[in-house]
Amino acid sequence: MHTDYDNIDNIDNIDNIIEAMLFVKGEGLALTKIAATLNISKEAVRQRLEILQEKYEKEKRGIQLFETDDIYQLGTNPRYASYLQNLDLQKPVTLTTPQLETLAIIAYKQPVTKHIIEEIRGVDSTHLVNRLIEHHLVEEVGRLDAPGRPILLGTTKEFLRYFGLADLDELPHPG
Repeated sequence: MHTDYDNIDNIDNIDNIIEAMLFVKGEGLALTKIAATLNISKEAVRQRLEILQEKYEKEKRGIQLFETDDIYQLGTNPRYASYLQNLDLQKPVTLTTPQLETLAIIAYKQPVTKHIIEEIRGVDSTHLVNRLIEHHLVEEVGRLDAPGRPILLGTTKEFLRYFGLADLDELPHPG
């Protein structure tokens, strides 16, 4: 491990990188992991974390840096808790493998019926499709002009946001 910052453009970038790491992780991140990722000493990282913590406190920011047993995490400043109580905070969507398989079929075959999805997967997919609709990743996009007029499914704008896509043309080509 280095004790200096030779491998990083400047010292401000270290603070920004650490902040970005903690933000993206969303949960606690070990001091040793931060140091290893940046290829600098734990002592140097601890010093930068203390400076970040002081900066947030001094500027009365909406976030704070919390530390417990060398695990660091960003969190909301308790000072602003009353403003956050009325927000509709949803837990991030975590998709299971069967949900991802179903979503991939819909994304690549859309518009598609549940019957086609089930033919491809070989199992009933009603529950999976309903969960994807609840997560706002899939929606009804029309009806097939066939007996029974089955629902046609397609992906949503939320699907694009979830996967960081500008449009469906950015989907990877199946190989």
